Amino acid sequence: MNDSRAEQLRAVGLRVTAPRVATLDWLAAHPHATADQVAKGVRARLGSVSTQAIYDVLNACTQTGLLRRIEPAGSPARFETRVRDDHHHIVCRVCGRTEDVDHVVGEAPCVGPTASAGFVIDEAEVVFWGVCPDCRPGNHTGPRSE
Repeated sequence: MNDSRAEQLRAVGLRVTAPRVATLDWLAAHPHATADQVAKGVRARLGSVSTQAIYDVLNACTQTGLLRRIEPAGSPARFETRVRDDHHHIVCRVCGRTEDVDHVVGEAPCVGPTASAGFVIDEAEVVFWGVCPDCRPGNHTGPRSE
């Protein structure tokens, strides 16, 4: 079992379980994965793991700050281990490929509304949309499969 993952789980008060460690390991290597993709990856490593167990792990790890959940409009939620920094995302309109974009300018949050209606803003989530190199017209490889 990955000792650093076990330490991360203990540090936020979560029990160390094989599905939790496998989920964190898999997401570290496959950022921006959907719950279904995580489930497939974890099952390949551990064998039978219920879908509900995967959702429970993702929820617990997101609530404790070990994972970040992003929800690009019209796409399933995606998860990543890159947390506690100010970065955004770019999403391909064709295949859904999602990549990190480091903060645009300034300290976190690097963007904000001109009027905040009294809110104290601690985070901004920006999603840029476009077409990835694999899906651009003239590219003969077509959309990549995940």
